[in-house]
Amino acid sequence: MKSKDKRQEPGTRLSFVVFGVAIVILLCSIILLKYDIHISLLLALGWVCLASGSLGYSFEDLVVCMKKSLGQSFSAMVIFIFIGIIIASWIFSGTVPALIYYGLHYITPQFFLPVGLLLCSLVSISIGTSWGTMGTIGLAMMGIGTGMGIPPALTAGMVISGAYFGDKMSPMSDTTNLAPAAAGTTLQKHISAMWMTTIPSYAVTLVIFTLIGLQYRAQVVDDSSITLISNALAERFTIHPIVLLPMVVLFALNVANFPAIPGMAIGSILGVIIACTMQKTPLAEVITGLNYGYANPTGVELVDALLLRGGIQSMMYTFSLACIAISFGGIMEQVGYLQRIILVVVSRVKHDWVMVPLVIISTTLATLTMSEVYLSIVLTGNLYRRNFEERGLKPEFLSRLIEEGGTLTQVFVPWSTGSVFITATLGVTTAEYWKYALLNYINPVLSIVLAMFGIFILREGGHKKQEKAVH
Repeated sequence: MKSKDKRQEPGTRLSFVVFGVAIVILLCSIILLKYDIHISLLLALGWVCLASGSLGYSFEDLVVCMKKSLGQSFSAMVIFIFIGIIIASWIFSGTVPALIYYGLHYITPQFFLPVGLLLCSLVSISIGTSWGTMGTIGLAMMGIGTGMGIPPALTAGMVISGAYFGDKMSPMSDTTNLAPAAAGTTLQKHISAMWMTTIPSYAVTLVIFTLIGLQYRAQVVDDSSITLISNALAERFTIHPIVLLPMVVLFALNVANFPAIPGMAIGSILGVIIACTMQKTPLAEVITGLNYGYANPTGVELVDALLLRGGIQSMMYTFSLACIAISFGGIMEQVGYLQRIILVVVSRVKHDWVMVPLVIISTTLATLTMSEVYLSIVLTGNLYRRNFEERGLKPEFLSRLIEEGGTLTQVFVPWSTGSVFITATLGVTTAEYWKYALLNYINPVLSIVLAMFGIFILREGGHKKQEKAVH
């Protein structure tokens, strides 16, 4: 193993070459060759390892770099496992089915859009996935909206806004856990930072959808989808307010800044207890489901698409992808490539507020380039992490901007995995729904505008404030 003093710092040219070739590898393998993203990322990781050998790094040195980054992200990795557990336990307990059942009964023609927005938001928060929300309740909303005479693109925009709000704010979302891991902060601090710009953005979105919805006062409502889903849920589960207890307890613990992993464990245990008592499900079946997910089909396609999910094994795709992505980012950061690149990018940035549009745009461009938000979150977090530390800006400020530029804006990139899923599931193209996905562009735009006036720029205590408003 080569001694540490023989390692060299990468120059600016080499840093851009290494990073550029890595991006080309990802672009060609993912977009052109249609390779699996895991294999594509492994190829890029292999290239970075080979290039680092010329700087005096042995394979053992690079393994240490990867282990260090993975160690820093260990809590987030464990949370991925608990996400699968809690989703399964809440389905077995009837928590998620009850949310759907109660929410559907509040839909009326004139308030379809705002109620649909709230319903999609609640479901997405409860299960931590925008895709699961759009593929189930989203489909139901599309059918109901058509019966009310509401344009499909408008309904899709409402579904997307609600689904991504929940995905962004849920402690069980993979991106919501990945962003703070990449930026070097905790889940609780990350969510607290996001509320600052997300709440006003969501309020504006809700008002706009309410005003638009009042224009559609259809007299005849096609409620077949509502009836179909409600009956299937009522036949399979005991629908009672008490089954919502796991969700209420978990949210209360999150508000009280209770540690995420113990909180999820408590929420899961409550779900198991209710599943065995209220739903009369055998304990052995529930325990098996915590690993493999809920596997009792109802025969109703819309309902099964929601219920047949969860479990530890369902998170292994995201878990393994995060492992590879964090390892890749760890070498890029600790060998010094990213620091060289970011130095060139931010060398002329004099005011902290400029970092807001810079990070948001960078994350969006990363998704535009690589088609996958997981990669853009990890890479952007590693790119700007040290610079934020040097400026005295909090890491949760960086993680918030990464979500605003990554999680939300991916729906505007037609070839991203998110947009492809939306088009295939909701039947509306990016060109049709983009202007109605209100939250997804109101949030990042509002964040930039507020930053221009020095609002919600999060600094470490005692750090000298830099000029923060536009002059």
